[in-house]
Amino acid sequence: MKAPQAAGTIHTDFERGFICAEVMKFEDLKELGSESAVKAAGKYKQEGKTYVVQDGDIIFFKFNVSGGGKK
Repeated sequence: MKAPQAAGTIHTDFERGFICAEVMKFEDLKELGSESAVKAAGKYKQEGKTYVVQDGDIIFFKFNVSGGGKK
């Protein structure tokens, strides 16, 4: 399953407004101990719409759905 579709399983707005997926592997987090350590090791990746979600991925989805709110 690609990242936008995975995001859509959480909420349809996540898929509709998908921008990117910030991904780290669970094993890297377990080994390194913190998100900041994973980033410092260069193992925190920003992926696009074609990224295929893997078992063990921890993903922070970035999205934006403009609702044309009140002015």
